[in-house]
Amino acid sequence: MTDTSTLTDLPAAAPAGLRIRLLREEDWDGVVALEERAYAASGLSEGREALRSRHAASPDTCFVLEHEGGLGGYLLALPYPLFACPDLSRSEDRDGAGERPTNMHAHDLVIAEDLRGRGLSQRMLRHLEDTARTAGYRTASLVAVRGSHVLWTPLGYRARPEIELPESYGTRAVYMAMPLDPVPVRALPHSTGPVTGPHPRAEVG
Repeated sequence: MTDTSTLTDLPAAAPAGLRIRLLREEDWDGVVALEERAYAASGLSEGREALRSRHAASPDTCFVLEHEGGLGGYLLALPYPLFACPDLSRSEDRDGAGERPTNMHAHDLVIAEDLRGRGLSQRMLRHLEDTARTAGYRTASLVAVRGSHVLWTPLGYRARPEIELPESYGTRAVYMAMPLDPVPVRALPHSTGPVTGPHPRAEVG
């Protein structure tokens, strides 16, 4: 879930002391506080239990932005079928059985107020895309709320207004998706041919 609170997060000089790392147990109080400040007033806050369920579904694709020892933002992402998304009013209850989706869904991205305007939301999203691409995912998706689709269109995400979303996202939400280029072809030492990426480029319509 991405919203207009990041619309001022355009490329600029990033402050020193920043790093993106995996979300840890001790980060949850900070994550919940950031989420509530970003979404509670508009009725889009999910609450701790639902947020933790997204992380439990895919801990290797949930990240925080660490800034001088504190929490400067977070990104929760998980595999989800293309053209589908989590319901904000429900926790994840999938048991993980069955074939893994080939789409990586950026579910929730928030940057702390004092760090906006520095391109950090885009940096975190690109980090997720690189992670997903390396793992063999073919597409990436997100749901833009409160008009934030204008931020993600220049990054390659295409709005799909015909995709029906859960009511919990409100009336201004729009589903967006983009194909992920495969990992570049590379030649191994002493090999006679290239090693290709995991998948051909996918189509999202």
